[in-house]
Amino acid sequence: MENYLTELFSKQQYDPKNFFLIAGPCVVESEALINQVGEKVADICRRLNIPYIFKSSYKKANRTSAGSFTGIGDEEALGFVKKLGERLSLPTTSDIHSAQEATIAAKYVDILQIPAFLCRQTDLLVAAGETGKIVNVKKGQFLNGPSMKFAVEKLYNTGNKKVGLIERGNTFGYQDLVVDYRNITWMKEINVPVIMDCTHSLQQPNQAAGITGGNPELIETIAKAAIATGADGIFIETHPNPAEAKSDGANMLPLELLEPLLEKLVRLRSAVA
Repeated sequence: MENYLTELFSKQQYDPKNFFLIAGPCVVESEALINQVGEKVADICRRLNIPYIFKSSYKKANRTSAGSFTGIGDEEALGFVKKLGERLSLPTTSDIHSAQEATIAAKYVDILQIPAFLCRQTDLLVAAGETGKIVNVKKGQFLNGPSMKFAVEKLYNTGNKKVGLIERGNTFGYQDLVVDYRNITWMKEINVPVIMDCTHSLQQPNQAAGITGGNPELIETIAKAAIATGADGIFIETHPNPAEAKSDGANMLPLELLEPLLEKLVRLRSAVA
């Protein structure tokens, strides 16, 4: 498990006893935005010795409303992410939605992310695995942790052993999610890195207005519990002004609040390690 993480973070200080961070704005709104967020988060992580992966979606394919923002253009957005990663010496990740997208995105990012709703799509998983890139799979909102072993097996069957799993809550009723922290322990038993998505797990999807809601005031609670239960990584979407974000603003963490949260998580990790 640690071998590919050690390689991934070769340009950063990497302590396997610490957690790593995946963070960035939900979607690439502009090059200026991802530069602002990436630079700020990278600076914070350097000071706190937290290995950092920059994340921003080049396209949002899963939207509630047909009028929702989906992106500025795939190749342009991916180019901005690649440029940022090279300039700041950061590994990067973005989600993909089809087998065809796997080979395209693999030219630009270090990690391919499989969205939760698509975690059972065999063709998508196989295509992602065959790129040779690290593949992080979000656990479906309709699955438990042990069932994710089948997604991992599909990737392993391509010869790619560089796989991680992301917990992001389970559907609770029609318009809410709840996090079952047993899933972190169960997915770690599959012997892959397990990451807690602290922002998407607080979504309130499919609201009547056609825009996903959320409970961002609980991000710290979700993150602390994840560290306490052994998560290897933390996933947090963050934005300078979530109220003006073009996607998932209702559950992103304001950028100014990230550093004090990470400081608490570092102390907590040290106490429970």
